[in-house]
Amino acid sequence: MFIATLIAAERIGAGDISAAADRLAAAGCAPGAGAWIEEGRAADVPFAHGPDLARGVLEGAFAATDVVVQPAAGRAKRLLIADMDSTMITVECIDELADYAGIKPQIAEVTERAMRGELDFAAALDARVALLKGLGEDAIERCLAERVRITPGAEALVKTMRANGAETILISGGFTRFAEPVARRIGFGRAIANRLMIADGVLDGTVAKPIVDSATKEATLVEAIATLALDPAATLAVGDGANDLAMIRRAGLGVAFHAKPIVAAAAGARIDHGDLSTLLYAQGYARDRWVLE
Repeated sequence: MFIATLIAAERIGAGDISAAADRLAAAGCAPGAGAWIEEGRAADVPFAHGPDLARGVLEGAFAATDVVVQPAAGRAKRLLIADMDSTMITVECIDELADYAGIKPQIAEVTERAMRGELDFAAALDARVALLKGLGEDAIERCLAERVRITPGAEALVKTMRANGAETILISGGFTRFAEPVARRIGFGRAIANRLMIADGVLDGTVAKPIVDSATKEATLVEAIATLALDPAATLAVGDGANDLAMIRRAGLGVAFHAKPIVAAAAGARIDHGDLSTLLYAQGYARDRWVLE
């Protein structure tokens, strides 16, 4: 059996559940009776077969509503691996650092192209970091305090999954000086990111090698699956950029979160409307089961 979960950024009604079941029936998916996870916000519609067909007929069919289609068994995941910039936080840290150096537009353009998959990630990172040479180390702490904001729903997602026995890993093509405090604040078990090289209180324009990139993210997922002796289906990966594609494709539930087109097109699920709490509803967690402390 499979489940199609409708998660509204605003509100859905009983009529939307019925309409979803009708669409599934017309597609030959043999739906069962829908049920609320949380009335007005999220609902499940079970069905017997045709998950790709189901996704095709449901995505975009309901206003401001995300749809996650997956097997019914094992929907509560045992491993979360997540990107940081523009996923667990609302900004791209390197772009914001560049603002302190007065070159944000120049660097942000390269970041956007890299995240769209138009540039080699490692080469683009090296080029951008080189432009930050001479920026004072104090800009990192200023940026962290003034610019970095946690994405709504991130803390609930991570803390609820950990409270239910899941391993959580934050992995970023950005920098440890941001990823480590962000991971602590949100509640991740581990953080992996690149290390900016600093000498005499200023950035020296380089990043330590090897660079954390798409291959690193995928390898971290594969290693965690082996270490924890997990079924790959028990894993959830979420990100927004091209360097997240490999881990998204490898995970049991790979999610494109407000993502670049190349990622949204390839992911098993896409979140276009809601915040990260959408991924709690997708796992069957109603709000009264969320962990916020």
